[in-house]
Amino acid sequence: MAESETRKTKSSTAEAGGDMSFWGHLDALRGHLFRSVLAIFVVAIVAFINRSFIFDTLILAPKDPDFISNRLLCKLGTMLHIPALCFGNLSLEIININLSGQFMMHLYISMFAGLIVAAPYVIWEIWRFIKPALYENERKHTRGAVLIISLLFILGVLFSYFLIVPLTLNFFGTYQVSDAVSNQITLNSYISTVVSVTFSLGVVFELPVFVYFLAKVGIVTSAFLARNRKYMLIILLTISAIITPPDILSQILVCIPLYGLYELSILISRRVETGKKII
Repeated sequence: MAESETRKTKSSTAEAGGDMSFWGHLDALRGHLFRSVLAIFVVAIVAFINRSFIFDTLILAPKDPDFISNRLLCKLGTMLHIPALCFGNLSLEIININLSGQFMMHLYISMFAGLIVAAPYVIWEIWRFIKPALYENERKHTRGAVLIISLLFILGVLFSYFLIVPLTLNFFGTYQVSDAVSNQITLNSYISTVVSVTFSLGVVFELPVFVYFLAKVGIVTSAFLARNRKYMLIILLTISAIITPPDILSQILVCIPLYGLYELSILISRRVETGKKII
């Protein structure tokens, strides 16, 4: 009973932004981490149970020519006379060479699905831990931060899944050094590619958030970001050229949202410097 009251007092103190000892902060962090891990685990169990939907409908779908993005890209390619956008040979042959490979990939993808779906809740728990340490004016300037961070991450994941993943699979899955060498993609390789590309773009879409905090502590400025626009554009075009078919349209489709994030970051940095509200 006494321990329960102590925990309640600590929680109230944290919410009120009062002073806490190191062990008090550690105890509060443990609670936030526990709830975050629990949320991921619960969603992972649901994903594990719905194996057919997770694999057949989501994970393996981008490799097929009738995947919605592939069909839309093919229609666009037909209208613009760009045959490279029609992924007629995209249907990859996925093989498993490890005895426990399929079961381990099932567990891996279930945990990844748990992380993606529960990401907004995890971000909210992290924010609840950080918020008491902020001053009142800092809280006002970051109102809605959880919503913005979550939306950017989800947009990055969706953008990657529906555009970057199909383009990446088409390029690497159909690339041949010789006609004598056929592509047989292992399940582990396929899953690793889809997961890494999807998650990394979700993180990349958080660029405006990273810039906001870097601008707050004076590490980056809007002038620095604006001055290096041309270099960033070259980097983004290079990345787009690597993961897309050899045509300018697909490179532009990938590059525009990424460059838009960079311009948004410049705008955010300027507003931080002038003391205006971001959210």
